[in-house]
Amino acid sequence: MSLPDDRGGSWTLLTGHGHVLVEIAKDPGARIRDIAAAAGITERTAQSIVADLEEAGYITRTRTGRRTRYTVNTDSVFRHPAQGGHRIGPFLDLLATASTGERAASDG
Repeated sequence: MSLPDDRGGSWTLLTGHGHVLVEIAKDPGARIRDIAAAAGITERTAQSIVADLEEAGYITRTRTGRRTRYTVNTDSVFRHPAQGGHRIGPFLDLLATASTGERAASDG
């Protein structure tokens, strides 16, 4: 989801992969359609990103009947060398809990 900023730009700090991973961390039982909507991408793109994340070992998928549940491997490290091997767990904890807290505050 690219929203214009006050200077007219429309880029975001996280990639689609980052957005999808945060959404899965927030709700491991989320449907692809819900992940896609929250990340501002198509369902097809979300499916492709989930496959990438699974192949890279960031998540595992478990089927229970017709539903899929995701498990995030929080010990995985960022792929870019600039992050120097930092684990994704603290990053996801920060973003997943911050947005959950913001949502709860706006509901109340």
